[in-house]
Amino acid sequence: MTLLSRTLATALIASTTLTQIAVAAPRPAGPPAPQAAVADPKLAQMKADAVANIDGHAKLVQEMVDSVFSFAEPGFQEYQTMEYLTGILAKNGFTITKGVAGMPTAWTATWGTGGPLIALGSDVDCLLGLSQVPGSPTLKPLVPGAPGHGEGHNAGMPLIIAAAIATKAVMEKNHISGRLMLWPGVAEELLGAKAFYVKAGLFKDVDATIFTHVSSDFGTAYGNLGNNALVSVEYTFHGKTAHAAGMPWEGRSALDGVEIMDTAWNFRREHLPVTQRSHYVITNGGGQPNIVPDLASVWYYFREQNFDSVRNLYNLGNEISEAAAKATGTTVERHLLGYAAPNFANKPMAEAAYANIKAIGMPAWTADDQAFAKAVQQANGRTLKPLPTEIGPLSTPETRERSLGGGSDDIGDIMWTVPTITIRFPSNIPSMIGHNVLSAIAMATPIAHKGAVAGAKAVSLTVLDLMTDPKLLADAKAYFRDVQLKDQKYDPVVAPTDQPAIHLNQELMERLRPKMKPFYYDPKKYPTYLDQLGIKYPNLKTE
Repeated sequence: MTLLSRTLATALIASTTLTQIAVAAPRPAGPPAPQAAVADPKLAQMKADAVANIDGHAKLVQEMVDSVFSFAEPGFQEYQTMEYLTGILAKNGFTITKGVAGMPTAWTATWGTGGPLIALGSDVDCLLGLSQVPGSPTLKPLVPGAPGHGEGHNAGMPLIIAAAIATKAVMEKNHISGRLMLWPGVAEELLGAKAFYVKAGLFKDVDATIFTHVSSDFGTAYGNLGNNALVSVEYTFHGKTAHAAGMPWEGRSALDGVEIMDTAWNFRREHLPVTQRSHYVITNGGGQPNIVPDLASVWYYFREQNFDSVRNLYNLGNEISEAAAKATGTTVERHLLGYAAPNFANKPMAEAAYANIKAIGMPAWTADDQAFAKAVQQANGRTLKPLPTEIGPLSTPETRERSLGGGSDDIGDIMWTVPTITIRFPSNIPSMIGHNVLSAIAMATPIAHKGAVAGAKAVSLTVLDLMTDPKLLADAKAYFRDVQLKDQKYDPVVAPTDQPAIHLNQELMERLRPKMKPFYYDPKKYPTYLDQLGIKYPNLKTE
């Protein structure tokens, strides 16, 4: 055992012993008490072995993080990412199933027999128009107009894969029964996949799920996380063409229908709850000005806090679209493109994960890491804030500020299906803007690599807790059943006839992929992606 492994084992035993003492005190009646990990030297040794395994795969983590960054594939077009990641998993003894839930880029990787089935997932898609040279403090696209990882999804599945490889090795060595199922969050930025995973029964036999998401901190949370539910829907208006100057009275403008809907919706906003968020883009406004457009489309995101309120918002959008069609003599149809349930994380699992996060601690940032983070912040007018060196407190319903609306994440659909938590891992720089090129700058640098390694350890250790402690899993299921599902149930607007919108981004990638391929990372030739791009880390040039 390495010195690091011995130190971690000692820390884990000490940490769990203190937790046992705290839990032994009388507790008020209510939800199940948080399950303390057993102060068992054998379990501590298994965890230390998992940590050592992940440290031994740090180079693989770096290669995976950099490779997925270089592929830069948006929702439903993650083909290169799929082939690359499933190839690594297949070589490590996992059984691969591609095209799950009717999505060509979706897959599962399974291993194990008997025991609990623990699902592990993270998102893999990127965002349109956010191509960025990694390791450059200033904004500079790799391929102008191309997609890029301005959310940092390139680090999540590499983390999960490293955690799964380590967990599998420990389970085999110690003859632990149990199963792992890895899955990717495809098209998360479109909120386009996870509701269809659930609809297809992908999590039917799963006992618990651990999800990860990139951040600049390292932590987890439980309870209602404040993420909004979301409905993604495209309204398509049908009219009648005519010469726009010679015989406009013969036409019926589909674009008029779109514009009146948008105008009516914007007037109605004033009289909606402050918690709602709604936004749209016109995806088809017609062909040319002298032809009355007979086809026009607008794509809406409706967001609200819970199942009922987002359904009401969606219904209101439908009513306004129909009114706009009547006003313009057109017809309208709608196509559901995606859905996301509100997020609600499991308390016993979060407490177990947090204990492991505390034992692992933040990555050991170097002076170069801190200097690079500061250079990025200075070059882009962001608040100066160093890479954090301490683990923050566990986020709870009592310590979080009340949410008045905001972003969405379709992990919520899985959270309402099986006990689930999200572990945030520290692979990005504080003060960056989400869904922006600023969030891509660090995502193929040592900061991203170290954060992913730390996150992999937290996932692996928490899986081992679930595999070896039946009470923890029982408590997680009890919390899910008796607390989370007490007052509301999973109630999506997804209809039986709705299908994943796998056509999205296809034409875009057919046009841009040839320009992007020369920038794919080749780990056989270059130690890191920065080396391939000729960037010396840390690059502190801000002019």
